[in-house]
This record gives sequence, C-alpha cells and structure tokens, in this order.
Amino acid sequence: METDIAAQIQEREQRHLLQNYARYPLALDRGKGSYLWDFKGKRYLDLITGIGVNALGHGHPRILKAIREQSARLIHCSNLYYHEFQGKLAERLCKMSGLDRVFFSNSGAESVEGAIKMMRAHGHRIDPLSKFEIITLDNSFHGRTCGAISVTGNPKYRKDFEPLLPGVRFVPANDIRALESAFSERTAGVIIEVIQGEGGIYPVGLPLLKKARQLCDQFDALLVFDEIQCGIGRAGVHFAYQSLEERILPDVMVTAKPIAVGLPLGAVAANERAAAAITAGMHGSTFGGGVLATRVALEVMDLIDELLPNIRARSDQFKDGLEKLKSKHGFITDVRVFGLMIGIELDRPGKQLVTDAMNAGLLINCTHDTVLRFLPPFTISEREVASALRILGKLFTKPPALPESQ
Repeated sequence: METDIAAQIQEREQRHLLQNYARYPLALDRGKGSYLWDFKGKRYLDLITGIGVNALGHGHPRILKAIREQSARLIHCSNLYYHEFQGKLAERLCKMSGLDRVFFSNSGAESVEGAIKMMRAHGHRIDPLSKFEIITLDNSFHGRTCGAISVTGNPKYRKDFEPLLPGVRFVPANDIRALESAFSERTAGVIIEVIQGEGGIYPVGLPLLKKARQLCDQFDALLVFDEIQCGIGRAGVHFAYQSLEERILPDVMVTAKPIAVGLPLGAVAANERAAAAITAGMHGSTFGGGVLATRVALEVMDLIDELLPNIRARSDQFKDGLEKLKSKHGFITDVRVFGLMIGIELDRPGKQLVTDAMNAGLLINCTHDTVLRFLPPFTISEREVASALRILGKLFTKPPALPESQ
C-alpha cells in the first residue's frame, strides 16, 4: 500500500475482518465522475464501477441532491406502513420490464432468493409433493446465499456448502436438447442470465431462450431472467432480454446492482401468474424497499433513460477500439461487447493484466480466469473511452507469459 493511511486500513482489516476477500493492495479515498483517487492522490479511471453498481459514476449531482433532501426527511420506515416511493418505483419498473408486480430486496442474491421461493411456491400450488425442481445453466452465477449458489452453475461456489437445495438440474448453456431432457412435470421453474456476467460475458442464444419459454408454458413452470448484472441499462436497453431479435417475456425478472447506485436495493418483478404464488406473510424484508434507496432509485431511472444513447455510442467506440487491439495481439481470442458490459477473452490468465492496469491508473477486473471484464459508468465520455483504450494498448504490448504447463 502506498501510504501510512492505506497500510493502517489494510492492517486493521487483516486483524478484524473475516478474510473472505482477496483484495488488491489499493485503498480508495474518493471519487468523482469516472474517476477514483487513492489516499496518496493517484487518480484511476474506473471501468469496473463497484462491479457494475456505480453506473452513474461517482458523486453524480442529481443523486447527491436526492440523498441530501430525502435523508433530511425520512431514511427508513418498516414495511408495516406505506411510504411515497415504493409504489412509484414499482410502477416504473413494471413499465420498463413489461411485468406486473414488484418485490423489493436489498441485493441481487436476495432477489434470486425471492425468485426461488416464487418458483417453489408456484410448483407447490400445482403439486406440493413433486413439482419443485429448478433448471439452471452451467457457467451461471446467481449470488452467494445458500439458495443462490444452489442454482449457480459453477461447482467452485457450491462445493464447500453442500448439500444444498435438492431438485436443481444443471444443463449446458445453449444446449437445447439438454434443456428439453431436463424438463418434466416436476419442473417448477428455470433461471437464466440473458448475458452471463461472472461467467465471462457470454450471451445465452435466442434459440435456447425461445425453447425455455415454450417449455415453461408447456409444463406450467416459471421462466426467470436474472438481470442483476446485465439489466438497468447495462446492455444498452432497459433489460437485456429487450435486445433480443424476438420478444421473449419472462414470468419473473430479478435485478439489482445499479438500481440505486450504491445504496442496497434489489427487485423481483413478476407477472400476475407468478406473483400469485406469494401471498401475505410468505416473504418479506426488513430493509428492502427502504425510503432513501427507492427515492434515489427513482432518480436513477430518470437518468438511465437519458443515458441510453450514450451507452450505445460508447459501446460502439469500445467495440471498434477493442477489435483493433485484437487484430494486433494474438493472445486476445475474442471481444464481447453488449452495451457497456464488455469481456476480452485471453488465451492465458488475466490477473496480472488487472494489476498492471491498476498501476497504470485503470481499474478493470478479471473473471472466469481468462476474461478481462469492463463495466464502465454509463456517463463515461468519448475522451475517457479513448484514454482507456490507449492504456490497454500499451499494456497489451507486454502481455503476461503463458503458464509453464502450456
């Protein structure tokens, strides 16, 4: 760490925090726009935005104004009572998503938990003894709670906590035959990330999504789309499923990350059929849908609508620039750009490039071991994208070596 302050922060955490995060040696002090600063005053262009949370950058004046005004009036009230903003935000999300009703949670994982309960409750109403199975895809990631990792298609997240929820069936992504084989009268629902984020920025193809919709209708199961990372404008539309060539509407959609740009908030949106499975007393949240978070989220929704053109324009700029870098560097095997959800596939581990980028003043992330992931702010400018591409161009001239085993 660069300074005494940063060293003290690190040492204190090592003594008192559960050591479940493999942090980089960087302590951040403040942010403004697309940039963050450490305690030494070094500036970093932020292309990971709190893993997609700070989608409006840092210190957006309209968000700060909403926080100041609302925190002076009312920060929290329990869900025993009404407040002004839950209904307004639910109405906005219903219009954006094409669905009918919303439940508010604190996070993406909690939203997935709500969707799991909705699928299970829906199945229970039809056949309480056997209609409880949930189908999910290999390479998926749906969160860290026991329910969410139960439907996460990567064994490394499940192995230390098994046995988990029974009745979960995993199928390869984009394998329609395997999906058909997994379905039966026991199936209560299917959960799919339209674009797999943690798994490496991989889209799920339209044919599989169409087949999932058809099979859910055939077997009276619920189709759940996980839009926690790819939703709320990230893919250049309100929700990633709205970018498909054909209209496919889920029964349930879960979202979180940028919805309140840092204040804890998640949402489960559902059609009337799915929502009917949850009645009074079956589900709830102490903090979910709090006054301050939902007030801020309403401001976010207004800003997202205004920023969609910029998201698409900067997406095109990133795609053009990264394709040019790919043509120059053989270790880049693929470039995947969906709005401002970006993955660069390498033929080698990318962790060293993340550290090199950080040292060069650029914050990125590596997921799935070999995929450099960017989740830039929706407010990023043309000049800032150009700056990021210049830094990457310099870094790629000296890529990390292949592992010795290769």
